[in-house]
Order: sequence, then structure tokens, then C-alpha cells
Amino acid sequence: MVPAVRWCRHTGGAGGGEGEGRAEGRAGRPRVAVVTGAGSGIGRASALALAADGFSCVLAGRRAGPLEDVAAEIAAAGGDAVAHACDVGAEAAVGALFDAAVSRFGRVDLVFNNAGVTMASCRIEDVALDAWSAVVATNLTGPFLCTREAFRVMKAQEPRGGRIVNNGSLSAHVPRPGAVAYNATKHAITGLTRSTSLEGRRYGIACGQIDIGNAATSLTSDMATGREQADGEVRPEPTMDARDVARAVVYMASLPLEANVQFMTVMATAMPYIGRG
Repeated sequence: MVPAVRWCRHTGGAGGGEGEGRAEGRAGRPRVAVVTGAGSGIGRASALALAADGFSCVLAGRRAGPLEDVAAEIAAAGGDAVAHACDVGAEAAVGALFDAAVSRFGRVDLVFNNAGVTMASCRIEDVALDAWSAVVATNLTGPFLCTREAFRVMKAQEPRGGRIVNNGSLSAHVPRPGAVAYNATKHAITGLTRSTSLEGRRYGIACGQIDIGNAATSLTSDMATGREQADGEVRPEPTMDARDVARAVVYMASLPLEANVQFMTVMATAMPYIGRG
């Protein structure tokens, strides 16, 4: 995931890349995953885990350098990955991303819609429209654009179908104070997941959502010092290793298309989610 957006207004060929011994999906073809936000955090951990499980990976994100580092790490471990700098909120860029995936690997079997941003904690009445719009573009428009392109590819390829996994967040269930744009987009992701699941049935496209709580990434670096709680107090919160999230993503991706994890919650065990705040 990319760093937080900081705006707050205060009241005023078919493919190469098929390595020997790669894990294979249906019809003996290597499996291909597109991972957004793959340069750091949950995206990086998930791309590494998917590659270790046999996926050829297309790594998407805004910054080429971190993506290339992840691709090199995958290659050093014997996997196959390509870095593709891309702003998922830009229609043409997302089209080019999927064109590149098909050109390099011939198909797309999995999309992990992981890229996301937040903004500095800000009360609703002080949120600037450009800050709101930036969060919506990455967190909601981006997954929609990637889903739309995935449908176009997956329904036309042979064998047909594939899987889409959306990064929801516990904010898709309960909001944090001062995070209206992030909370709203993550609630909206649940609607996108349900619509995608429904419309994907006719094409053999499965869609599930993983709701993540307090994975240790750059976006949760302040957890040790404290986050504002529902009662207004600021208290530290526990975190979990992003690799534990990645293992859950790999499990979802490992299922045959006849089975689906519709919703999964993975969270730091002792975080203040179960209970009243």
C-alpha cells in the first residue's frame, strides 16, 4: 500500500516467463497473478507468498523502484515476476497493466486488489475535496477498473475464468474516528465484492474479500504510540505480521474456482474490534 494522502482542509505473446517446475493451474498452464500495491506492506508480502506457491506475478504500484526490488527477490528465489508501474485510479494505466500481463504471460488467473491509501486523521467538516477524491480514486475506482479489466481478460481466455480478491479492511465493518474517506471506500469495496461475485458466476469468475486488521505496515507504524479510539482516548494497539495476511491470501487463491472464500477476517488477536468502544 502506498503512503497516506496528507491533505486536510481546516475549516477554512502469450507468454514467456514459464519456468520449469512452476506450479500449474487448470489445463496444465502456469497460474498468473496481478497484485496491486505490490511494492510494500501487504502487497509485497502477498506477492512473495504467491510466487512461492507457484504463481507468475505482475507487480503493480506507483513506484517502479520498490516493485523492481520485489521482482528481483522473487527471481532470486526461482520465481517469475514483472514490475509494472501503474496508478490504479487511471483508466488508461489499468488497461495497459492488463495488456502487459496478457502479453507477458498469456492470461490472468488471480487479481489481488490491494492498493490503497488513507489520509491524515481529519474530522469530516475539515476534509478537503481533493483529499477525499484521491482516496476514492485509489481505494474504490482502482479496484473497479482492475475488476473491469480482469473480467474482459478472464471471460475471453481459455480455460475461462479466474479469481479476484479484494482487500477490504475492518473499516469495512466498523469505522475509525477521523478517517471518513477510508471508511467509506472500504464499505464500498464490500458492495463491489458482492456485485463482482454475482456477475462473475456466468464467466467462472470467483470473487472474495479479505478484511484485515492491524497488519504491521507503514500505514500502522503509529500503532505503538496510539490511535484514537471510539471513546476519544488514544491508546496503543497490537499488530500482526503482514506475512500472516499473505498466507490467507494464498489460501484463498489456492481454491478451485468451484469454491470460494466470500469473506475472511484476519486481524491482530487482541486489537479492539470484538467488543464495545
